[in-house]
Amino acid sequence: MTINVPTLISIIIYLVAMLVIGIVAARMTKDLNDYVLGGRRLGAGVAALSAGASDMSGWLMLGLPGAMYVGGMSEIWLPIGLSIGAYLNWQYVAKPLRVYTEVSKNSITVPDFFENRFRDHSKILRVVSAIVILVFFTFYTSSSLVGGAILLENSFGMDYKLALWVGAAVILSYTLFGGFLAASWTDFIQGILMFLALIIVPIVAIYELGGWNETVQKIGSIDPSHLDVYSGATVVGVISLLAWGLGYFGQPHILVRFMGLKSTKDVPKARLIGMIWMIFSLFGAVFVGFAGIAYFANSPLQNSETVFIMFSQVLFNPWVAGFLLAAILSAIMSTVDSQLLVSSSALANDFYKSLFRRNASKKEEMIVGRIAVLGIAIIAILLGYDPESKVLELVSYAWAGFGSAFGPVIILSLFWRRMTRNGALAGIIIGAVTVIVWSMLEGGLFDVYELAPGFLLSVLSIIIVSLLDKNPSKEVQEEFNTYRSELKQS
Repeated sequence: MTINVPTLISIIIYLVAMLVIGIVAARMTKDLNDYVLGGRRLGAGVAALSAGASDMSGWLMLGLPGAMYVGGMSEIWLPIGLSIGAYLNWQYVAKPLRVYTEVSKNSITVPDFFENRFRDHSKILRVVSAIVILVFFTFYTSSSLVGGAILLENSFGMDYKLALWVGAAVILSYTLFGGFLAASWTDFIQGILMFLALIIVPIVAIYELGGWNETVQKIGSIDPSHLDVYSGATVVGVISLLAWGLGYFGQPHILVRFMGLKSTKDVPKARLIGMIWMIFSLFGAVFVGFAGIAYFANSPLQNSETVFIMFSQVLFNPWVAGFLLAAILSAIMSTVDSQLLVSSSALANDFYKSLFRRNASKKEEMIVGRIAVLGIAIIAILLGYDPESKVLELVSYAWAGFGSAFGPVIILSLFWRRMTRNGALAGIIIGAVTVIVWSMLEGGLFDVYELAPGFLLSVLSIIIVSLLDKNPSKEVQEEFNTYRSELKQS
């Protein structure tokens, strides 16, 4: 394959810019609190766009347009479910979590918060939570790195294994040294790039097709079912797609953005920015795939997930195409850096400091965090070394795993005073196990997306075990009262 020099130069400019941000952020990173949570000094815009960018990964640029290209408007329920879930997360979780994590001994990770919230001196909550994070994120990270390698391989003819290392090296460079601030700032830039790409590409594509009416008419003439949101839809199918929204409440890499906000006063502004970004980006991706049905009607794509890549190559000059391809890389990178950071904090803070070196210095903690990032990334690279690796199959329930294991625990811990440590532990374990087991079963109700039953059973187990358990300690209840008081004042 001949490498297009202008396109390559555009991507290199983008990658260098991300490295520069990492270097600047490194100079502002002094301890583990800075490295993991940015010292709680994220502004509304950075928090909102970094939360969105770290959430969407390459699925937004490749998977969703591909699904629309194949299934038409019947796939619209997925972005609808995600939009609802994201809004509810910003509306009801962001501010309470920001307040409670600071009140509860300045918790800087999700496992940290669980342990402090329930005064779990046994540390079992922290360890179980960290295990869930490490298992899901290591495989999730691997799949994202594979996606980046495939993009570089297909766009520039680069050897797959070399592409895997190149993409991982860039992400590691700014995450390893800059930590949370580097990840958040680069995610902010990447979020803008993704947003612009998903607005520009469908508009130009539809314009080239003669406008919206011409596009719709052409798609209707190809297959009228592509215009019907209920085509082929079943109750189980619609519920499954909408259920994706439940996953937001338990995603550690999104929740830490709430925890890292400079002030609770920034939440409404961040929510507005985040939702505008998300809705336009999601439906931009929808219309990329939708327009692709008409545009590539005479020469159907062999791989539906390349529809965005193909549009960038046939509709734009090589310089612009380079930045559009960089947007895909942005989507992948913005998720991987967050996953690596949360995983490293689980190892450095939730294992190393809590179980082995309680008196570790701030410098030591940060060094361990960086070593953890490197170690996890290497494992993820090795897992994805084979482009046909079965690890990609785990991505289908990684979102469900986090949503079911952590979502109900987060929500109930913020709003239910009676919740206990044992209830939280039951919720995490039941949620995670349900997702894993349910995904292995087929037929009837088992075809429902595993997040729905996992979330429901987790909620029930938390409530039942907590009610059967003894009341929370006086200290826990007093802290809950303090948190609610500060929340009202904020």
